[in-house]
Amino acid sequence: MLSVKEAQNKVLECSIRIKAVKVPLLDSLDLILAEDVISKDDIPVYNNSAMDGYAVRTEEIKGANRSYPVRLILLAEDIPAGKVPTVKVNPGYCMPIMTGAPIPENCNAVVMKEDTEKDGESILVFKECAEGENIRYRGEDIKKGDKVLRKGKKIFPADIGVIASLGESEVLVYHPPVVGIISTGDELLEIDKELEIGKVRDSNSYSLSAQLKEIGIKYIRYGIVKDEKKILEEKIREALSECDILLISGGVSVGDYDFVKEILIGIGAELIFWRVNQKPGKPLVFLKYKDGFIFGLPGNPVSVMVCFEMYVRPLIKKIIGDDNLFRPSVRARAYHDFKNKRGRTNFVRVMLEKKDNEYFFKSTGMQGSGILTSMAKADGIAVFPEDAGDIKKDSEIEVFA
Repeated sequence: MLSVKEAQNKVLECSIRIKAVKVPLLDSLDLILAEDVISKDDIPVYNNSAMDGYAVRTEEIKGANRSYPVRLILLAEDIPAGKVPTVKVNPGYCMPIMTGAPIPENCNAVVMKEDTEKDGESILVFKECAEGENIRYRGEDIKKGDKVLRKGKKIFPADIGVIASLGESEVLVYHPPVVGIISTGDELLEIDKELEIGKVRDSNSYSLSAQLKEIGIKYIRYGIVKDEKKILEEKIREALSECDILLISGGVSVGDYDFVKEILIGIGAELIFWRVNQKPGKPLVFLKYKDGFIFGLPGNPVSVMVCFEMYVRPLIKKIIGDDNLFRPSVRARAYHDFKNKRGRTNFVRVMLEKKDNEYFFKSTGMQGSGILTSMAKADGIAVFPEDAGDIKKDSEIEVFA
């Protein structure tokens, strides 16, 4: 049986076909750039005012203060944003200017409105300015030819604004896979149905959909499929014709009605591994099908979510070119003793707390693979290694947060 690390390596060592596609700018949020973004322009493209005020020549207001203001004659023309000045500012004059408006010829600073007082056709200036004060210079933010954003960067809202300022309406990104979700089992009910003995509501397809949505991945839910080989095979074939990755929960153990692995091998999928030395999630199966991948996940709801985090998420992240394959992890100390069986990796749902720059963790309570509330209460998954045995209070452990 594979260790967790061996299984993760087999997933990530699979050859994948990374696809790049141009998408509308707003659709690129949270995706990964597939090329460098190079500016074709200086940003800003002209010297402009950073304030509402008056365009001046600094040598004319040198030494100005409240006791000895400098008087300048106001030109009749003013400069709102978007307008280009049509006259020079000669000695002894100044020009009203708004934020973002081009700096007129002969001026080298903008004095703020609050540092002046209007007096008829003139203004009194009460504060001197340094050359360039309150001016945003051409290319101050971005210069033509600059590599503004690098290939491999995840796109955040500020990046969207930067790309828009460069005049790009489309962005080349790594194309995210479409993921299909199938829930199997005669015991499953739709979530709006009344519970009865022997039945459970299908939570797995919802938790998986939410995990995919959290990382910005499109998914197709194919609903509940009963434990009948023919029907299950038809649904699997349908999903594989539409999706790059297929997630199937249930039907991968060794019971009389666990047909998933048999069906997948029967339709030509290549078995990469089956079963991992871990708890929860031991009966995990991973296969390659043409250019896509299939995960046969256990039916228990905690196992499904943990296997997604440890195997599905990193594969998706690799496909979209994101180097951050796993959730961030921290080293944390145990608040209390934990019973732990040596000889397998145990993923324990925990609550994290930070004290004096150190992290500590404690159990969320019952850790059964059917206790889904253990995931809801958790803000971390502690990884107890195969060779660990019982975890003593203050032991330091890796926790994915």
